[in-house]
Amino acid sequence: MEAFKIFIVEDDELYGAMLKHHLSLNPDNEVFHYTNAGDFLKNLYKNPSLISLDYRLPDMTGMEVLKRIKEFDKDLPVIIVSGQEDVNTAVELLKKGVYDYFVKDDETKNRLWNAVKKVKEHLELKNELDELKEEIGKKYEFNKVIKGNSPAIKKVFTLIEKAIKSNISVSITGETGTGKELVAKAIHYSSSKAKKPFVAINVSAVPKELIESEMFGHEKGAFTGATTRKIGKFELAHGGTLFLDEIAEMDLNMQTKLLRAVQEKEFNRVGGNDLIKVDCRIIIATNKNLAEEVNNENFREDLYYRLLGLPIELPPLRQRGNDILLLAKFFVDDFCAENNMEKLSISPSAQNKLMKYPFPGNVRELKAVMELAAVMTNNNMIEEDDISFKSTNTVSDFLLEESTLQDYTRKIIRYYLEKYNNNVLTVAKKLDVGKSTIYRMLKNNEI
Repeated sequence: MEAFKIFIVEDDELYGAMLKHHLSLNPDNEVFHYTNAGDFLKNLYKNPSLISLDYRLPDMTGMEVLKRIKEFDKDLPVIIVSGQEDVNTAVELLKKGVYDYFVKDDETKNRLWNAVKKVKEHLELKNELDELKEEIGKKYEFNKVIKGNSPAIKKVFTLIEKAIKSNISVSITGETGTGKELVAKAIHYSSSKAKKPFVAINVSAVPKELIESEMFGHEKGAFTGATTRKIGKFELAHGGTLFLDEIAEMDLNMQTKLLRAVQEKEFNRVGGNDLIKVDCRIIIATNKNLAEEVNNENFREDLYYRLLGLPIELPPLRQRGNDILLLAKFFVDDFCAENNMEKLSISPSAQNKLMKYPFPGNVRELKAVMELAAVMTNNNMIEEDDISFKSTNTVSDFLLEESTLQDYTRKIIRYYLEKYNNNVLTVAKKLDVGKSTIYRMLKNNEI
């Protein structure tokens, strides 16, 4: 284990030697003693873990030395040891970021011992958090988590790569279940903000009357039931990423307040007067067409352009071809590993069944289908009968809305064109109709 390096800056040689001896009793500590600021500053490059600084040195004031230390490393813990008690000086030093302030007396060496212990515990916790965030970052490397080789998903990969190279806002659109939050996390944990917080809020899940408090926090007594101060999502995301899911569900009044916070990078907690400064990346997601919501006056145009940033549209699973089978195998393998089950394969007939299904619930639905199939199979292979679809988009639902045969034909052709990425030849073959029929309907804007 790397030694904990302590610098003692003390012009009283005997007192400094005593502190050095006392702290050196712990073999994990490596202690250095300097009698003046000049020698100490020349050795700062050795990167001490903690500094014990005499406030009155022969060649430089304690405030000057502290300024030089903070310029070198603003997070380096500094403990001031002074020969006299001065409350005003102590308060000023604490404001400038010193870890603690001691007056020289018989207990100083013990106070310093305990302070070193606390600093070590804090640094160990910080290192553990950094390691955890690094592991999370690895977990969310997008090319490992977002599976697929189809042209549609490779286009998404290209956009994600562009997003992680800057702090531009990102707007993610796509049907429910396409993996919008997964993409948001992949961008965050692959970016320069990876070690800062990723804070998510589902706008549609928060009652209208509570959304402002959830976003910006509130002060104690701001409203009935506000018994303590609450820190909002914006404040928690400072330095990191704020993910606003289902942004289209936000009411216009809250949109106005969000616009101000995004533009000014500051806000007030509910019931508070103090301006809270915040700097975080915004990623939004919706399964609606925000441009249409703007045209329908359900979403502010100025906020739309503020949040649009880099648009990423996630393709529905039905447009991703063989990605369906790749994902199906991944979900089965993952489920078996988590439940200590033997590995399962997927039979050709089961694969064929998966490829023919449109997956209205997208990747989320496929995951649920494959996990159930893994439970239902009676051998080491998932068969066609093990796969069960419980889609709400059934044929009976389709027929509930009474239409003419021509309208049904238009809907069917439109559905297949979307499913097969507007490939007219493929759709004509699948539906056994002439391609000229489809071209004619397209030309006449019938579909």
